[in-house]
Amino acid sequence: MQWALAATVAAALAACGGHDKDNSTPPAPSGLDLTILHINDHHSTLAESSRSIVLDTGGAERTTLTVQKAGFARVTQAMQEIEAQNEHVLKLHAGDAVTGTLYFNRAGADGEADAAMMNTVCFDTYALGNHEFDKGDTGLKNFLDLLRAGPCNTQVLSANVQFGADSPLHPSRAPGYVLPSTVIEKGGQKIGLVGLTIAGKTQTASSPDAGTTFEDEVTAAQREIDRLQAQGVNIIIVQGHIGYEYDKQVAAQLRGVDVVVGGDSHSLLGPDSLASYGIGNPAGPYPTMASNASGKPVCIVQAWEYGQVVGELNVRFDANGDLISCTGTPHVLIGSQLSKADGSALSAAENQAAQADITASGFLRPTALNSAASAVLQPFTDRIASFNTTEVALVQEELCSRRVPGGPGTVDFSRSSVTCNALGDVSLRGGDIQQIAAQAYLEIAQNTYGGADISLQSGGGVRVPLTPGRITAAQAIEVLPFGNLLYTMQITGDEAKSMVEDGLNEVFKTGGSTGPYPYTGGLRFDVDANQPFGQRASNLQVRNASSGAWEPLDTTRTYRLAVLSFNANGGDGYDTLKNVPRERVLDVGVLDSDVLFEYIESQPVDAGTGLPVLRKLPAALYSTQSFIGPQR
Repeated sequence: MQWALAATVAAALAACGGHDKDNSTPPAPSGLDLTILHINDHHSTLAESSRSIVLDTGGAERTTLTVQKAGFARVTQAMQEIEAQNEHVLKLHAGDAVTGTLYFNRAGADGEADAAMMNTVCFDTYALGNHEFDKGDTGLKNFLDLLRAGPCNTQVLSANVQFGADSPLHPSRAPGYVLPSTVIEKGGQKIGLVGLTIAGKTQTASSPDAGTTFEDEVTAAQREIDRLQAQGVNIIIVQGHIGYEYDKQVAAQLRGVDVVVGGDSHSLLGPDSLASYGIGNPAGPYPTMASNASGKPVCIVQAWEYGQVVGELNVRFDANGDLISCTGTPHVLIGSQLSKADGSALSAAENQAAQADITASGFLRPTALNSAASAVLQPFTDRIASFNTTEVALVQEELCSRRVPGGPGTVDFSRSSVTCNALGDVSLRGGDIQQIAAQAYLEIAQNTYGGADISLQSGGGVRVPLTPGRITAAQAIEVLPFGNLLYTMQITGDEAKSMVEDGLNEVFKTGGSTGPYPYTGGLRFDVDANQPFGQRASNLQVRNASSGAWEPLDTTRTYRLAVLSFNANGGDGYDTLKNVPRERVLDVGVLDSDVLFEYIESQPVDAGTGLPVLRKLPAALYSTQSFIGPQR
């Protein structure tokens, strides 16, 4: 999509300059063609992996093939290639660089591998996401030290974070570590970049220090835009980690913003044909066009997740810094070698047809792994090799991931794979892998840690689906990568109902996020998102562990809840659990991933492989039994 703004008027104005030029004054700025390369939410996903892709191989029907995807060395290579083809380039990272795989905490110091790989790109700016605060302000400071130790001068941005007086990142202790904005000059034009960090989610769903707070995103951004414009900066990019839907809301409230480069919601943007190639269901176009508070155009982009996409946004500004046009491509990074789903090679004719289809897609980008970046990554890969080779389970049908139920067009629909969305189950009940995590806490607590009646898992705490095949220890840990401890709590039925309502409210309130959606083991309910806070869940039932019968939730009875430390302490907005007296809370002292491993080991074994089979749960065990999404 492109906006063309009064080109003939601009030409006429340019032709009117009949006076002699005053050589004593600097030349007036000219227009600017700017290329913005960006990623977000790579979450320590540094190694390449395989994926399915659907291509035309010359037959009557399209063929499902296998190809390598992502890998941070591929991100580095793509950015270098595109940068070499364009004169004025900015390279941006929109947050959540860390946590999510073994590279984060099993390959050296926390985030060491991420910092090293980011320094193979040399991003101009990097906006802080919510997960940058998972290890507190000290953990973030340590990570930024690693980033700053490299050869790059990446500016770290967040206009709405205020570090507490005792924080190691307070400006008095770490001057220049985190800036509200920065100005970069390209082609004689000054470009202001303003960082934003999702406020409520970071405060409640991460672990910033007690004194560190996050201001309202619109208030902070507008203040910084006004300050930059007062200095003569006319081109404004908001680089925010606040989510695609919120990007659109915030852009409409801001004066002076031209471009929004976002993250947090892991949104795949691009043409509808992304689905027909088996890549995913796009949440919107790339770029998404909107209007700011002054009625001027704004282009909004995001680059999906895990280094699978490098966004290339091409923006044209006139001499006054006004946006003239905005076009771009979400480059889906893949390798060049294709094979059939059974591992066999394509014929020459099939490969030729498939390669032509890749070119025709307009978004699939075969890209080699950058050799220098691969060499940087290798020592980190060596440190976690043993984790990647231990097989722990067999998956025969994809265990789909979805934080929030709902069909096409709903808040979290684009997160699931095309295969899972085609089945429709996740739209009815939510993610299979999220429900399995909740069931694991319930059953292992029942069998090993003193008993439990119900369990809770936030949808966003389960990070990846599991696709068919042999599952390694590393893949299992990536499902639950945050290293939370299992707690058991004594709560009343009334508190259990309030707990569910807390999670639903954090999702469906104004400005809510998808992560807190409640998945419960041994507790099921119906959801109507259109009801007010406190009334969204109905028909709550608890499963009798002895008989297997489902019984109405007794609001006066005490139940034993198995829950992670994060939620037990109020994470993701679970204030009911935070307020439970500590004498009713027991720290079991076992890691979430270890609970998952124990659950896997309890499953029936496949005779052929000798591995436990991890499969979908019966529909009756899913916590969401029916779902009515928000009315649009």
